[in-house]
Amino acid sequence: MLIFEQSKTGRGTDVLGACDVPLVQLDVAHKRASTLHLAEVSEVDVDRHYTALAKKCHGVNDGFYPLGSCTMKYNPRLNEAVANLPGFTDIHPLQPAASVQGALAVMQMLEVALCEITGMDALTLQPAAGAHGELTGLLLIKAYYQARGDAKRRKIIVPDSAHGTNPASATMAGYTIVNVASGPDGCVDLSALEAACNEEVAGLMLTNPNTVGLFDKNIRAITELVHNCGGLCYYDGANLNAVMGQVRPGDMGFDVVHLNLHKTFSTPHGGGGPGSGPVGCKAILADFLPNVRVAGEDGARHFMRPAQSIGEVKAFYGNFLVYLRALTYILSLGAEGIKEASENAVLNANYMRVALADLYKMAYDGTCMHEFVMDLSELKKATGVSALDIAKGLLDNGIHPPTMYFPLIVHEALMIEPTETESRETLDAAIQVFRDLYRAAQESADTLHAAPQTTPVGRLDEVQAARKPVLRYDFDQ
Repeated sequence: MLIFEQSKTGRGTDVLGACDVPLVQLDVAHKRASTLHLAEVSEVDVDRHYTALAKKCHGVNDGFYPLGSCTMKYNPRLNEAVANLPGFTDIHPLQPAASVQGALAVMQMLEVALCEITGMDALTLQPAAGAHGELTGLLLIKAYYQARGDAKRRKIIVPDSAHGTNPASATMAGYTIVNVASGPDGCVDLSALEAACNEEVAGLMLTNPNTVGLFDKNIRAITELVHNCGGLCYYDGANLNAVMGQVRPGDMGFDVVHLNLHKTFSTPHGGGGPGSGPVGCKAILADFLPNVRVAGEDGARHFMRPAQSIGEVKAFYGNFLVYLRALTYILSLGAEGIKEASENAVLNANYMRVALADLYKMAYDGTCMHEFVMDLSELKKATGVSALDIAKGLLDNGIHPPTMYFPLIVHEALMIEPTETESRETLDAAIQVFRDLYRAAQESADTLHAAPQTTPVGRLDEVQAARKPVLRYDFDQ
């Protein structure tokens, strides 16, 4: 039942004190033409309604959540506490820099830490999300070539295993996309890349480890090919939690990188946000960074504008409270803890992969990084049970499904990312569930076709949901 359906005329709760300032009546021209629809309910009704909704949701606090390609699921409560300190929450973006020296210190410290982790020389915190960071990084590349008077570089190379946002971001930046196929090993086909490299190429967008969870063994050869044709290399940092503390994008040969603070550095990003997508770059691109950067030392920190800035990409300074969570996470772990987190991410993924490889076909053989991809096309052909059916069956076992049907280069794909924080006991229990579902596919496929049976809502008509979504409440009912 929706909150509007519980509404009773005249019911409510007084939570505001008497008005202690003069009342101002709006001009008729500025008033609503129709009554504002607000549910009239008591305080206990509101409390119970949203508590009931919360109980119907499955989050990382409820159980195993192996959603591949989305990385971090854990947000330590310490980081939340720091982000809620009054000294950080009670400030305003229009305050003079002299009155928010602590906030500027946070931004400066985080920039230094992220540059160290990524091997970059300078960084902007302003972008609001990963795809926003992609666009910002590409605009840096574009500004670089414009400053050199090189107008012919209008193409961006994107591997077929890339995140879907990569070609979209490059298109928004005004580039033409050149798609490069993966080889049989799931990594970039060097011969195909070499054929695509020419004087029209502005750059390459690459995720490493890539979308199928593999670290490209030819990464230095890849970046050298692009550099040799005069292009720049862009690193999609969505999977950084697999390699942070182990190897740096800057040392792999990348010129610009975006990070997802909401994926790798502890801000919870389920449910649509909040996000933050800082962009780091080598010195050759630093003069083009967005306006808002912090310079100066204790007591004299101030905002500065890079010499050839592309301008602002977001209002004010980005999502500041996300910076606090990230900096707290980095300082809490330290260099050794950052390294251990990436090691555990890789260990957990390979533990599950090996434990399931005798039943489920893996899309690619060999050691994976933080996630692995299963190809259920043979299981579907033999039993009629699809990747979607297995995912729905997981719901009945208290496990959030992994990413389905992605990457697109793997048919009937399930992408599983155990993350760095799960215990061996949790992984063993999840492995058993996957094995039980495989057996059910052989013996009673219909039970999986009908799953889930124990969730608040059963299997939906996904075609209708996609084509005819109901996005608003009809008050005329």
